[in-house]
Formats: sequence, C-alpha cells, structure tokens
Amino acid sequence: MLFRLLRIGAIAALLPLLFTWSQRMAAARGNEPVPGISAAVGVVSLIFLVRAIAAERGGAPQPALQKDVFWGVAAGGLVTILLRAGCGS
Repeated sequence: MLFRLLRIGAIAALLPLLFTWSQRMAAARGNEPVPGISAAVGVVSLIFLVRAIAAERGGAPQPALQKDVFWGVAAGGLVTILLRAGCGS
C-alpha cells in the first residue's frame, strides 16, 4: 500500500513539473500561452479521475500500475491547476 501511494505521489508531483517545463519551453520559443489551458487540464484530470474510480470498482481486473497512473494524473492535474491559480496565470 505504501509503495502504491509513493507511485501515485511521484506521478502527481511530476506532472506539474513537466507542465511548467513545457510552458517555459513554449515561451522561450515565442509561443503565447494557450487560452483556457487550465480548463483543458481540468477536463483531462476529471476524465482520469472517473477512469480511476471505474478501475478501482471495476469489472475487469487491471494492473495496479495502470490504476496508479490514473490516480496520479488526476491528482497531478488538480495540483497543476491549483499552482497556476496561485501564480496568477
């Protein structure tokens, strides 16, 4: 159980870092931020949350790593949105 929480936490922590890195790389190339990116991240996070809940309750058995990725991306997306809102973006 602890290893599973560590995996989910690692994915959730890595996602905002990758998102920030991607945004900085785009800005360095002269690309403007895409309007509504936080909403898009929120929708994707919601989809992954629904998928994670379905996988946990689920009919067909799925690998634990796949479930952890679902939970991690859902949590990481939420953290990304909260960090962007806190930065005033």
